[in-house]
Amino acid sequence: MKIFVDSADLEEIRELASWGIVDGVTTNPTLVKKSGRSFSEIIEEIFKIVDGPISLEVVSEKASDMVKEAEGLVKKVSKQYQKNVAIKVPMNPEGLKAVKQLSEKGIKTNVTLIFSANQALLAAKAGASYVSPFIGRLDDIGQDGMQIIEEIMEIFTNYDIETEVIVASIRHPIHVIHAARIGADIATIPPGIIRKMANHSLTDVGIQLFLNDWEKVKK
Repeated sequence: MKIFVDSADLEEIRELASWGIVDGVTTNPTLVKKSGRSFSEIIEEIFKIVDGPISLEVVSEKASDMVKEAEGLVKKVSKQYQKNVAIKVPMNPEGLKAVKQLSEKGIKTNVTLIFSANQALLAAKAGASYVSPFIGRLDDIGQDGMQIIEEIMEIFTNYDIETEVIVASIRHPIHVIHAARIGADIATIPPGIIRKMANHSLTDVGIQLFLNDWEKVKK
């Protein structure tokens, strides 16, 4: 399973990329706002840090405007990085129209805000490169978010659908384990959750014991 960083924080992305575990990045207007920097300032830096798919989101509501905005986003990125651009498009009829047009132009798309297997299937049929089911938000309203991932993966496997599934809205490390066990293609994970995945109290205790024993050996 590939791991994407769900963030627009350059320092976090740079640090996690240095671990050798980052395959891509997902961003959205909210994450860019949290970074405290302008969109144009950070996108080029992200592409320099991570050699993999980088999702950039459109905010237009009509398909024709989404397509224009998407083409503009691609042009904002240096030519050497344009192959890694994935345009985040909302899951609705206008978004599906935009996905069809963008896929015909050879522009990768990531259909976002998916909350059902039906939506994922339609997005894949329209030509989406990626679909992003939001499992945490489903959990928040009392639904089992991971069940949606199971349904999508089963459907996509049945029909050899090439669209990759990005498990999004991850709230804790257990979500990542479940996604990997199901066989999801990608999990896009906030930096804080990735750090929790790397830590365990017994690991810390074991390291300290080794260090204490080494000090005794030196003496």
